[in-house]
Amino acid sequence: MTRVLLSTYGTRGDVEPLVALAVELRSLGADVRMCTPPDEEFTDRLAGLGIEPVPAGPPVRALMSATAPPTAAELARYRAELLETQFDVLPAAAEGCDALVAAGLAQVAARSVAEAAGIRYVYATYAAVNLPSPHHPPPPRPGWPEPSEADNAARWELDAQRVNAQFREPLNARRAALGLPPVAGVRDHVHSDRPWLAADPVLGPAAPGLEVVQTGAWTLPDERPLPAELTAFLEAGPPPVYVGFGSISPAPDIARWSVAVCRARGYRVLVSRGWAELAVDDCFAIGDVNHQRLFGKLAAVVHHGGAGTTQTAARAGVPQVVVPIRLADNPYWAGRVAAHQVGAALDGPTATFESLTAAFDTAVAPETRARAEALGAKIRTDGAKTAARLLLDGLG
Repeated sequence: MTRVLLSTYGTRGDVEPLVALAVELRSLGADVRMCTPPDEEFTDRLAGLGIEPVPAGPPVRALMSATAPPTAAELARYRAELLETQFDVLPAAAEGCDALVAAGLAQVAARSVAEAAGIRYVYATYAAVNLPSPHHPPPPRPGWPEPSEADNAARWELDAQRVNAQFREPLNARRAALGLPPVAGVRDHVHSDRPWLAADPVLGPAAPGLEVVQTGAWTLPDERPLPAELTAFLEAGPPPVYVGFGSISPAPDIARWSVAVCRARGYRVLVSRGWAELAVDDCFAIGDVNHQRLFGKLAAVVHHGGAGTTQTAARAGVPQVVVPIRLADNPYWAGRVAAHQVGAALDGPTATFESLTAAFDTAVAPETRARAEALGAKIRTDGAKTAARLLLDGLG
């Protein structure tokens, strides 16, 4: 039996796409193990699907929910410890496997482990902005100041230098212990010569000239019913607006302003508590619910720009207001929403009540709804199935 190791580290938005791939691989007869953070919501999710969980690294929710953001020095130590943990955990997890699929730059050790084991290595990313291109700058990385250079190529070069400064020496020390040659550029080594892009080709296409395998976004159908009290709320009035920021803590006042803007325009509001445990007075609050069922029943979605939320809202044909913090691919997805004119995008740290009001008015305009519905009809749902077949076919 073909056996595959999947590995990622991050929040739910990093884990769920690999869960979708794992389910599709198992449906095709493969055995799957998956390395994730040790948070119970991830390990329990995998165990419930019959996928062997392999905890690796410190819990993510504690880091994301801290009252104060970690300093640059703390993040550097965090990344260094994660690299060591991966070299300690991944070799045993990869034993008996035929391929290793890693998602995210945090998987710095994965390719070396695959090389030492003599198995296939695939690197996947969920957004084209994570891959070097003169057509866009690198995404913001936590703990590293945004570069002042205007030229995209110069920014990517600085990004490569920073990745090397953090990882090259410890990575090459571990590679030497495995009998592997040193690498000169860590980022490009992790990406490989032909990375996979697990993003919808309409919503998030690859930049021109990038050599990638674009499979479509990795998602699973969610069959969970909505909670009875949520269904009753939805049926009790006109379509409400969803306000939620997933695992991200939004900039101060953003959630409260979002609710106030919606109400000022006569809309009911749903607030998703998320990892930040958002609470706004007199709002209907929800926890983890089926967004695939929910979003199509809404007037608009106000969110942080995570790949999963953006994809789900786009597929549902619902207008979006994206208020990202400057982190990872969130600003990129905000830009994609604006480019398709299916909503509006703000810079979270500089947003004001007035700019949020203008963005909301753009999102709920009839022409925006029409464009969102048209885009939704084009969004693919077979990305994980396509990727699973490609991977297994490539193993012969």
